[in-house]
Amino acid sequence: SEVVTGVQTCALPIFPGMNDGEGVVGARMQVNDSGRFVLTRIPSGSSIGVHEQRTSDDINYVISGTGIAVCDGTRENLVPGVCHVCPTGSSHSIVNTGTDDLLLFTFVAAG
Repeated sequence: SEVVTGVQTCALPIFPGMNDGEGVVGARMQVNDSGRFVLTRIPSGSSIGVHEQRTSDDINYVISGTGIAVCDGTRENLVPGVCHVCPTGSSHSIVNTGTDDLLLFTFVAAG
């Protein structure tokens, strides 16, 4: 599967049922001493299931698409430009509610 943003194109590995979510999710992760940097593509109708942020905050910047994040029971609309933060010790899920792919850039600091 491919993601196209502006003039950049990159193929993303596909993960079915990420954290027991629905459908498939495409994700590519880069890990270094600072933490994990993840480009994620959630197709329409797919989701990342509920999971706990055990070691550090999960910071998700919405590049394109629409969706909903639920962090400890609080819903947040995801649209381009929104930065969803799930604090350490909290649990969250992300669902694509739109018709286009939901494209996120995520950073999780080394903990």
